[in-house]
Amino acid sequence: MEFLAFLDKNEIEIIRLIEKAGYSAEENTPLCLIGKEYVGFIKKKQKRIVICTKNAKQKGGYHQVKIKRTNSFKITSLHIKRALRHEAVHIAQECNNGKLLNPKRKLKLNPSKLNALKGSTKISGEEEKEKEAYILEDRPKLIISELKKYCL
Repeated sequence: MEFLAFLDKNEIEIIRLIEKAGYSAEENTPLCLIGKEYVGFIKKKQKRIVICTKNAKQKGGYHQVKIKRTNSFKITSLHIKRALRHEAVHIAQECNNGKLLNPKRKLKLNPSKLNALKGSTKISGEEEKEKEAYILEDRPKLIISELKKYCL
């Protein structure tokens, strides 16, 4: 899967943990055609996450796989890593009997993510879970901790 080339060690650990929890990853499925702004999805019943690498590359302006030091690689990588981490939060929520994780630290939603929250909520219908996923998606070590806590 191409998206693996864009990940760092924290995201590789997240992949390992979600696989241990019984989930798998897919890439560029028809679900990605819902909109070019979407980079990731969770298919709860099938226990799969979908990473839309083509959408991430388009958003990041990345076209050449072998050039890793470009700004467009970094932007594309950030989109993919956030998508993976976001969906991993949803997996942790599922492992917590479908409930919010409510980590002990008080964390707030970055206002730049409000439009994404609206789009995700329109698809999932679960605003609080989406909000929590957007808050946590920039904290990979916390996500790893939550996956270990609820899924293993």
